Amino acid sequence: MDIKAYAEGKVQVARSSLRRLISLNTEIKNKTLLKTAELLDAKRDFIKEENAKDIEYARSQGLSTALIDRLALNDKRIEGMIKVLRDVASLPDPVGEITRMWVLPNGLQVGRMRVPLGVIFIVYEARPNVTIEAASLCMKSSNAVLLRGGKEAINTNKALVELIHQACKETGFPPEAVQFIDRPEREIVWEILKMEGKVDVAIPRGGESLIRAVAENAKVPVIKHYKGVCNIYVDEEADLTKAYHIVYNAKVQRPSVCNAVENLIIHRSLLNTFWPKMADILGKAGVELRCDEDNLRVIKSMPNLSHIKAVPATEEDYYEEFLDLILAVKVVDSLEEAIEFIEKYGSKHSDAIITENYTKAMKFIKEVDSAAVYVNASTRFTDGNEFGLGAEMGISTDKIHARGPMALEELTIQKFIIFGNGQLRENVGVPPEWMQ
Repeated sequence: MDIKAYAEGKVQVARSSLRRLISLNTEIKNKTLLKTAELLDAKRDFIKEENAKDIEYARSQGLSTALIDRLALNDKRIEGMIKVLRDVASLPDPVGEITRMWVLPNGLQVGRMRVPLGVIFIVYEARPNVTIEAASLCMKSSNAVLLRGGKEAINTNKALVELIHQACKETGFPPEAVQFIDRPEREIVWEILKMEGKVDVAIPRGGESLIRAVAENAKVPVIKHYKGVCNIYVDEEADLTKAYHIVYNAKVQRPSVCNAVENLIIHRSLLNTFWPKMADILGKAGVELRCDEDNLRVIKSMPNLSHIKAVPATEEDYYEEFLDLILAVKVVDSLEEAIEFIEKYGSKHSDAIITENYTKAMKFIKEVDSAAVYVNASTRFTDGNEFGLGAEMGISTDKIHARGPMALEELTIQKFIIFGNGQLRENVGVPPEWMQ
């Protein structure tokens, strides 16, 4: 089968399930997710055998150690996928929820109801757990999903989808609603992205190059975030103990993810108090510091900080998503300047202020235009599971119906519903003589 016919066939099968999905009751959806979790638990050895094939292929292709680590499944990661399925099953079903009703002077009752987006195409790399996260969220929200993982994980992803389909057949959930792209050609992705009216939304999940490629080639709507240049501002009225721990956690706990901090902004009054100790802590953790002139001068002036790798920051450094143990540092003279810095260099993902001043905290929350804005907490919490949403399809920095973690509710959209009793606009109806 040629590429275009293959792509059209997958989309057509997914779309054919939409009317059945919208009429499914919550019990069937939950039973299917819990059955998938049960099968995943029982078939661990099968999943790990298929995963071993992918790891062997990844090594033969010379893929990085970091990518192979994201690809690998062990019992702990399988437990994590099982937990996602159970967590999503436990969440309230948003489909059909009427969020508001009001009555107009003419007696019309107008309301808004949550409905599925439709056919969702998710393109992702390496991590097989995305297969379970994306499928479970789409199934619970009555969306059909097209799953296109990277070729380096094709055996693992195929095995996971087989278990989902087995669960569907046992519970009465339409298996056609979960389609897996089991061919590696990139041209299939480009074909699907052109299918206006057949694919309702595309969600790329991966590195900036993947997301830009999807956005630039798509004719269907794309929910995306290009990168996570997250900022933390340490205010002059910060609790410094909190600041040390928060900055360390946001940079060091897992530096290779989109919600790790990349820019540290410090009020000038803290240059000789907070900064030397913070630099010492980060240096001991192996963090390379890219500093402005003032920060660098402090480090160079203190012999006890000679172990720190610190270099002058360039303009480009403040725009950079390092995804590594590298941190750019900037001194500012005011909260206003810190907010302006974030507006210029940030990516509207996650930004934080550390302060004990309520007025400053609220100004930061109101004026920083990002998907997640924190006061006295690590940016590392920007995640659907951490926010109590069960799981996520990715993080959206777009200004559309969904912003931040794309979880269950964000996979629905609202439509207007209107109940009447024969109301006519401006009371214009059929002329009486025509009714005779």
